Amino acid sequence: MRYMIASDLHGSAYWTEKLCGRFEESGADRLILLGDLLYHGPRNDLPDDYAPKKVIPMLNALADRIIAVRGNCDTEVDQMVLDFPLLSDSAYICDFGQRVFATHGHVWHPDRLPPLRDGDIMLFGHTHIPADEIRKGKGGAVRCINPGSVSIPKNGSAHRCLLWEDGEFRELILG
Repeated sequence: MRYMIASDLHGSAYWTEKLCGRFEESGADRLILLGDLLYHGPRNDLPDDYAPKKVIPMLNALADRIIAVRGNCDTEVDQMVLDFPLLSDSAYICDFGQRVFATHGHVWHPDRLPPLRDGDIMLFGHTHIPADEIRKGKGGAVRCINPGSVSIPKNGSAHRCLLWEDGEFRELILG
């Protein structure tokens, strides 16, 4: 199984189209979306080609391959137009002998870890800044990975996502 991991699309049709193209090129089986899909939020500038109504059909075309969690900008109104579940704060994915906890990062994050065990992985977004670090939780060492942002990267990072295959994570630059 091959997974693409992305976060913080924020309604950018331009960057979502690039993400969907890379998803198809990569041969990934599933697209893990870590929230903030349609709305840009009041603290962010508008992303390139802000057009949530264009993003909806792009994502819905992949609905049977998406695993998504709710970001702080995602709402019940968003769920009404999306054909895949979006409103859960987290999801577990178990593959490659690893247990992965996927979340947006506004509830659970490296400074507030969920109950995870030694060797587990937490995927999170929210900050728009790529990260890959080990944090000590109650159950042991947890690897915390943030893919960065698809549409509004911060701290000089690139528009990016990750590919998870054979237990390894690698960066994919979108443009």
